[in-house]
Amino acid sequence: MLRLIQMTLLAGILMVAAISCEKQPPTQAAADPYTPQPYIRITHPDWAKNATIYQINTRQFTAEGTFAAAEAHLPRLKALGVDILWMMPIHPIGEENRKGTLGSPYSVKDYFGVNPEFGTLDDFKHFVDTAHSLGLYVIIDWVANHTAWDNPMRFEHPDWYARDYKGDFRPTPWWDWSDIIDLDYSKPELRKYMTDALKFWVTETDIDGYRCDTAGFVPLDFWENARRELDAIKPVFMLAEWESRDHHARAFDMTYAWSWYSAVHNLVQGKAGVGPLFVYYSWNEKAYPHDAYRMTYISNHDVNAWEATQFEAFGDGLEAAIVLSVVGEGFPMIYNGQEAGNPKRLEFFERDPIEWREHPIGDHYTKLFALKKKNTALWNGKWGGRMVRTWNSLPNEIFSFVRMNENDKVFAVINFSAESQTVTFTGTLHHDAYREFFSGEEVEFDAASELTLAPWGYRVYIR
Repeated sequence: MLRLIQMTLLAGILMVAAISCEKQPPTQAAADPYTPQPYIRITHPDWAKNATIYQINTRQFTAEGTFAAAEAHLPRLKALGVDILWMMPIHPIGEENRKGTLGSPYSVKDYFGVNPEFGTLDDFKHFVDTAHSLGLYVIIDWVANHTAWDNPMRFEHPDWYARDYKGDFRPTPWWDWSDIIDLDYSKPELRKYMTDALKFWVTETDIDGYRCDTAGFVPLDFWENARRELDAIKPVFMLAEWESRDHHARAFDMTYAWSWYSAVHNLVQGKAGVGPLFVYYSWNEKAYPHDAYRMTYISNHDVNAWEATQFEAFGDGLEAAIVLSVVGEGFPMIYNGQEAGNPKRLEFFERDPIEWREHPIGDHYTKLFALKKKNTALWNGKWGGRMVRTWNSLPNEIFSFVRMNENDKVFAVINFSAESQTVTFTGTLHHDAYREFFSGEEVEFDAASELTLAPWGYRVYIR
């Protein structure tokens, strides 16, 4: 729900806070106080180790805009190489102070209900069951920071809500979210209500976890307890819409890589060089545990609706950016319609169905997702190999790195410029015999090797 163009301005502040302000999670005193303790205390579901994620905007996903119609696409998504389906909020939408005709899915009127626009509870259960039968996993969007104005909690438990300086209900400060009002998590009764609601959907519909909207606006200890109670039911996968290391310790499997998106977008737009990417990956390696999943993406519902289509945002550099989102360290996500080359910014408060078609971007993702699943060096978190910078003769235009483990090795070279470039490399880590993934060409790199890349060209060499 956060507008990405605004949140990326905050990304640097958030990352600094993640390093300088947070503290390691408290642990019981160790027999040896100098023995390092693991930072991440949750266990990721085993099925997430080489997974990809796909966001479904149910309202726009099909002409019908229903769970039943979306269900027909599940075999296609499986073939695309998707593993986790992230459903935007499925709950009834508030009518008081509603925006547009249909309102925002992030203005929740009933946390235990289903939006009739999408179908019934049984329709949703059938969707989840069908997804599971195909080996897919389902998480739903959870809006804990605020509710619709006409959520029954406002009338039954008005003390559960935050107030402004006049004593009135308030939207989230500083934002234009006039269709919602903030909750007050200093109230233990509210915390129990929301935790029970989270548990309801896992027990009642067998979903596999949550994507948590504006997760940093809700106290972290709420999420940590909720994770414990959910994991007691079944292992869940939790995604936070936030960018901070502390959310990984005891609550979330994955957070947003807002600053990655900003770095790649500005690079392709000519607003910055490759340098900010070096900063991102340096902080990713030094400030975050290796087992922290960070979501890399080209688009999502906020970017597409309020800022740009994938073509507007990345232009001729789109394919190169997608390559980095999948082959670099990160947990790649695709927003519905990207694979069809959706050319429009989807309406947020109205019906605006995607026009499905075959498109080269879909083929591009399919190939890359297949590589990610097969090549263990590209797996997520501790399961995959760290990125190691390969120094080259054109550091402002060419981004090159190696990822490797005991089983596999990948050497990636991406030309983030609109000019043809001939590049050489220093060091020896990249020296090896490879097959180039896209062309199938057999190549061997040594100290004398050089490489010519077309504008926005890329090579992914695998061993």
